[in-house]
Amino acid sequence: MTEPLDTTAIRKAELHCHIEGAASPSLVKAQARKYDADVSGFISGDTYVWSDFTEFLTAYDGAASLFRTEEDYALLARTYLEEIAAENAIYAEIFVSPDHAVAAGLSNAAYFGGLAEGIAQAKASSGIECRMIIVGIRHLGAEKVEAAARLAAARPHPLITGFGMAGEERFGQVADFARAFDIARDAGLGITIHAGELAGPESVRAALDHVRPSRLGHGVRAIEDTALVQRIADEGVVLEVCPGSNLALNVFPDISSHPFDRLRRAGVKVTLSSDDPPHFASSVGREYQMAADAWGYDAPELTEITRTAIEAAFVDAQTRANLLGQLD
Repeated sequence: MTEPLDTTAIRKAELHCHIEGAASPSLVKAQARKYDADVSGFISGDTYVWSDFTEFLTAYDGAASLFRTEEDYALLARTYLEEIAAENAIYAEIFVSPDHAVAAGLSNAAYFGGLAEGIAQAKASSGIECRMIIVGIRHLGAEKVEAAARLAAARPHPLITGFGMAGEERFGQVADFARAFDIARDAGLGITIHAGELAGPESVRAALDHVRPSRLGHGVRAIEDTALVQRIADEGVVLEVCPGSNLALNVFPDISSHPFDRLRRAGVKVTLSSDDPPHFASSVGREYQMAADAWGYDAPELTEITRTAIEAAFVDAQTRANLLGQLD
């Protein structure tokens, strides 16, 4: 039996990470000391504590509420990006939520400016490239999601290159949010949407029908419908797959049950990301290592997954070419 591949040297790219969800417990505890806040309800030691998706959202929002200034967000972005650059990530996209900025009392300019400063600091120290995707929060309703889309369409910062929707997937119908995606698409933004994680293949089908995304966040429940898997493959829609997150949220019981490899073998374009890494005891490096261990992928196969991510990235042609050049 061959030894599992050590994936440390593999170049990596991450398309699906919520920046507030990337804050480590140690960083959040430092922020709590700064603001004299109590985080014992959702952090124990160096671990986030929650038992279901609803409690996870409470922990997520509790941590996010401790990033309140431009400097706080610069620190968050720089810390996350330098951590994954140390795992050989060369590119990342972060989901950014204006609704969380407003809740923290930040203007959009301060929010995006702080994140951009952290991105610039991480690029200077490690070379990693990063772009921002504005997301509307589904369970806040169609009006809020449309407002996020209009903000994204106004291009408030040059590093904002995409629009998506996150939040509680079981809230409302995808069709309710179609106008928001039309606004973003008309502005030339890349389009992605969370679907097929906590809800089944019908959620994926609705996303394809009403949103026409180039990428799907998760999408893994499509495996329950053979014809839908074929449609995703035929349309070339890229899945932002987060196995560690899926296991933590009990979407699948274990890695051997996870459909990543089956989707890949069916011709679906799949990528690896960490979603909300410290909440799920993961990182982009761990996701690549799990894939290598579970399905025996070799270095060229893992590099091909990175290539898929970079080809699907919401970046300009020159940046894409520069990133692809790092894989050769």
